[in-house]
Amino acid sequence: MSNTAALEGPTPGYLVWRLSMKVRTAMDRALTPLGLTHATYSVLTSLHGLRRAGESPSQRQLADHTGLEPLYVSKLARSLEKAGLITRPRDAADSRALRLALTDEGEAVVERAIPVVRQLMARLFEPLGGPDGERTRALAADLQVLLDVPL
Repeated sequence: MSNTAALEGPTPGYLVWRLSMKVRTAMDRALTPLGLTHATYSVLTSLHGLRRAGESPSQRQLADHTGLEPLYVSKLARSLEKAGLITRPRDAADSRALRLALTDEGEAVVERAIPVVRQLMARLFEPLGGPDGERTRALAADLQVLLDVPL
């Protein structure tokens, strides 16, 4: 970092990275008692939400939905299947594709994990007026704009 940049403060990219690391670490710590990590929580809660919307995504669709790399989703899915939290049946229309679905045990874990994460997010966003605060909504809108920029 140049002396000029040091005087101006951290860059937005650095701050986004630091915040993402802070959230990931805090979520890993909060979810450990449930046997989850931030990444496994993301997969399970995405499946939970997609199921409620009537969808049964393939691994590739789940990767696109979560923003995780397809190979990483595959690794997580194998681990979650081994733990009895999801199933990965072959797609009837495309034998190369696997569909992902929560098991009853997976659904129960998600139901226990969601309040833990909500409480954590309430603490994180308290300085902005809480998770439903106007400043938090504005931040979310700005972050979505950045996420929509193709790289």
